[in-house]
Amino acid sequence: MSVLVGKKAPLFSTKAVIDGGKIVEDYNLEQFIGNKTVLLFFYPKDFTFVCPTELFAFQEKLDEFESRNVKVIACSTDSEQSHWGWLQMPKEDGGIKGVNYPILADIDKTISMNYDVLFGDYEVDNNDQLSATGPMIAFRALFIIDKKGIVQHQLVNHLPLGRNVDEAIRMIDALHHHEEYGEVCPANWEKGKESMKESHESVANYLAKH
Repeated sequence: MSVLVGKKAPLFSTKAVIDGGKIVEDYNLEQFIGNKTVLLFFYPKDFTFVCPTELFAFQEKLDEFESRNVKVIACSTDSEQSHWGWLQMPKEDGGIKGVNYPILADIDKTISMNYDVLFGDYEVDNNDQLSATGPMIAFRALFIIDKKGIVQHQLVNHLPLGRNVDEAIRMIDALHHHEEYGEVCPANWEKGKESMKESHESVANYLAKH
């Protein structure tokens, strides 16, 4: 699996559902470069079980992301019609009605492949026939992309393992703190806590106090 941290985030332009029900044809990453941090997260499949808990968890914290000038975008290999249908179903019926951040339709799986989070591979046999191995859906992956379009953080979980949204917020706070002050953030750092300068003296002083 590729490590994209420190590299340009792969660009995309694809169909998506925005605002909880509006289908758009060419939702792209490039529109945010230069003005927003982007949190892009992949989930395996619509109409499943762990996935709605995560989508609602991100929705519940959406104000916190937006107050940090962060654009939250979800992506799976389902179609835009599948996303739209799931968004119309109430929570009590297994739907995700009320989620209003964009959900990308990665039907041809190119976004998942470009971010190297596709669970499965394409193979060509001796007869030049293309086949797929594995379920060909996305892992539970998360990428934080800075305003320059550079990946600063990535996390990839297997299908049964849901993510911690508060940890994503903590990582964004750490990134923004470093961007603003040029300081580094030690283990378990949280917004408002002491950070460090990149020097042996600063590290020694921090460790002495903790």
